[in-house]
Amino acid sequence: MSFRGYYLLAWLPGLLLLLGLARPARAQTFDPRSAVPPDSLHATQEVLPARPDSLRERFDQERLINRLQAYTRRKTIVGKAMSGLLNFTRRQEEQGGLDAVLLDRQFDRHSFKIVRRVDIRPLDAFGYSLTDSTRHPRTFLDKAGNGLHIKTSRARIRQVLLFRPGQPLEPQALAESERLLRQTPEILDARVLVNERTTTRDSVDIEILTTDVFSITAGVQVGTATSGTITLGDQNFLGLGHQIENSYNYGREYDNSPGAQTWAYEGSYTAPFRHFLYAQARYRDEFNFRSGGVSLRRDFYSPTTRYAGAINIDRYALNISLAPPPPGQPYRYYPLNYDVQDVWVGRALRLRSYDLGYENPGRIIVATRVVRSQFQTVPTPTPVEVPNYQNSYHNSTLLLGTVGYSVRRYYKDRYLFGFGRTEDVPTGTLVSFTAGYDMNNVVPRRYFDVRLAAAAFSTRTGYLYGSVDLGGYQRLDAESRWEQGLLTGELTSFTKLYHAGNWQYRHFLSSRATIGLNRRPGEFLQGITNDRGLRGFSPANPILATSRFVLNYETTLFTPLSLLGFRLAGIAFADAAWVTDRPGGGSPFAGAPYTGFGLGLRFRNEFTVLRTFQLLLGYYPRGLSAANGIRMYESTRETITFSDFGLGSPGVPGYQ
Repeated sequence: MSFRGYYLLAWLPGLLLLLGLARPARAQTFDPRSAVPPDSLHATQEVLPARPDSLRERFDQERLINRLQAYTRRKTIVGKAMSGLLNFTRRQEEQGGLDAVLLDRQFDRHSFKIVRRVDIRPLDAFGYSLTDSTRHPRTFLDKAGNGLHIKTSRARIRQVLLFRPGQPLEPQALAESERLLRQTPEILDARVLVNERTTTRDSVDIEILTTDVFSITAGVQVGTATSGTITLGDQNFLGLGHQIENSYNYGREYDNSPGAQTWAYEGSYTAPFRHFLYAQARYRDEFNFRSGGVSLRRDFYSPTTRYAGAINIDRYALNISLAPPPPGQPYRYYPLNYDVQDVWVGRALRLRSYDLGYENPGRIIVATRVVRSQFQTVPTPTPVEVPNYQNSYHNSTLLLGTVGYSVRRYYKDRYLFGFGRTEDVPTGTLVSFTAGYDMNNVVPRRYFDVRLAAAAFSTRTGYLYGSVDLGGYQRLDAESRWEQGLLTGELTSFTKLYHAGNWQYRHFLSSRATIGLNRRPGEFLQGITNDRGLRGFSPANPILATSRFVLNYETTLFTPLSLLGFRLAGIAFADAAWVTDRPGGGSPFAGAPYTGFGLGLRFRNEFTVLRTFQLLLGYYPRGLSAANGIRMYESTRETITFSDFGLGSPGVPGYQ
């Protein structure tokens, strides 16, 4: 709002009396849980707070603007004078659809002030609420759970903050810090607020309140009487944010592979450091696949991030099949052992903004990457076993460079994965082009990749995300042939939230295509189970595919029912997956699809890391190990996964 004259100064005391904004002074007490703004996703002007509160300043400003607008519509002398003095044109970014809840500008006037003090108050996992300061653990279950839980340390919370005491406060640092805290696996929710009562003209005091999740996870998924999966982990080891994950599968059976390894293990340990650095050690061992590695990475975690990069060192020991066997015959496997060293670094360049006080959300990102592959053992079949076989596994060094344009915005919604909890929805635009050169001792190759992605969101219509990625190598010889190409596409959407009394529901739809183009012999996708295809699908034999197309549909009904802290939802799903095992890849639609249909119950507890627990009953017409095609199982798979629009390491996209 801009003033066109100084005569309003003479009327300001009278306006304040008319609008009833004067209040007596209050004691200087501050509790962030009593300072949580109302839900602007559903609140109307009538339910917004009427009394002034400096911590809810944005909403009081809206109320003041609305009342002043009402006075300018009056046909009195005062109304006409105010109409000529006041301009109610909204700011440019608000017209652009930015969500006022997440990108809240109520703290803009504190930008570049010195951060004087940061008060951090972490709360235990059970019995506390950020919206109700009177709630405390009362039940035996709450107290017992908190007794087993180690509260997140203040040092870990400081690692996530984008500001430090004694430094100037950057624009949007408060809102971004709150979002980053909420996205860490060990924290359920967070509030980052300015204590307006103690803030001065050149310095600010910041209050941070967080609630933990119960970080210890353990589970048993029973497939049959002799097979299943055991998981054990901790997402907040010793309260330091360290993540431990372990998964053990037992009782696996493969009809066409007698003597196959019947167990599988996968585990990792991740440790966070300052400046959003993460170190990880990982190991995986299953039938015909063994790998281990270490890495150190820093992502483009926020639109304000300028530098990112990673170092990865991995070792692989595989047994691969070079061609599908005749019907009824077992697969024949050959050893393949190699090491991979991968290093990349990226820089985000800010674009100039012509709106004072508003930072341009667009970023130009440039990155470079070096991938070195060294093979110790390669397949050596006889001409009888694999006719016309040509070894395509050679030591190589791949140099990659990427330039891209990225715009990231974040919105808020509810009832996506949680029951009423505020959840972040990323939207934006991403365009990138990658070029590279593969140096090897056989045939040098060029690499090209193009990626496009965009997403839009509205609480009235829902969410829509689409992406396409095309890349491949071109041999630098007389043939100039393209090989190891990959075309991937994704379309994800969900509808708005529908209401039926106290019951609420959404529809989710997603599709993913992974099309191989002139792939090498022995390169296959890793099946169509769970997040790669049909949820709950357990095939009798390994499904080796060179191309895959998956379609997933789900309806989720959120109920008002709860049991021992777990909220209840009902789900119905239908999945389909088309695959082809034709050497090299190509269209996956040559044969009939694998399908799955089912119903189930989803239990959700916001206070634990294993927040989603599902009991599902699925029917699979073909491919299932059970004779009747029916399987009851437990799953923790989320409905959909969001793709952020921060550009990562330069492709090559994973063929898996």
